[in-house]
Amino acid sequence: MAASSPRQFILGVDLDGVVADHARRFREILAEIRGVDPESLPLERSWSFSEWGLDSDQYGYYHRIAVMEHDMFRTMELIEGAAEALWRLSDAGIWIRIITHRLYVHWGHEKAVADTAAWLDANRIPYRDLCFLGAKPQVEANAYIDDAPHNTEQLRAMGKTVIVFDQPYNREITEGLRARSWEEAEAIVADLASAHLGGLPMPLPGFDEGPDRLSTRRQQT
Repeated sequence: MAASSPRQFILGVDLDGVVADHARRFREILAEIRGVDPESLPLERSWSFSEWGLDSDQYGYYHRIAVMEHDMFRTMELIEGAAEALWRLSDAGIWIRIITHRLYVHWGHEKAVADTAAWLDANRIPYRDLCFLGAKPQVEANAYIDDAPHNTEQLRAMGKTVIVFDQPYNREITEGLRARSWEEAEAIVADLASAHLGGLPMPLPGFDEGPDRLSTRRQQT
């Protein structure tokens, strides 16, 4: 994928754990399947989900059921502030490129793609590109926001700018940019884009309609 021009700033945005609350929805589904209290599965957990009593094979087994039978990719909650922040960044001219690794359920790619697109639409997430792949360094962007420790390490090893979206399983990463909320992420991205572009346009007063702008306009017509 071609690099951006000097007059364009592309932000590569991960979904699960950054925009969509993957852990909370997976916990709800797993608790239902196992017949246990969701609170028995701590959200303060490692990347491997070992605190939930899952090894890699069990994780794959239950995750497939969650995606294929419980519509997990279509029913996750939105992480607070994500849609509003992404709209403001998009309005400022930043190119939002969604990069997600969701094609790991064998024979479930059609559902994964369809449910992801439906979720993005339902939650009014602005984006120009939607990329499904695990090797994120292959997708060109000026900066990335991600929660996965391995993605962060791979991208930074290639000299890429990565904002770590704070989660319990990535706090061993102590160096580099980190955002503990979408408010912090927005401020960091705005600074990076402004430095790259020589400034960012400010939204007109009263123009920030946010993620509900399409619904509002339909009601007015």
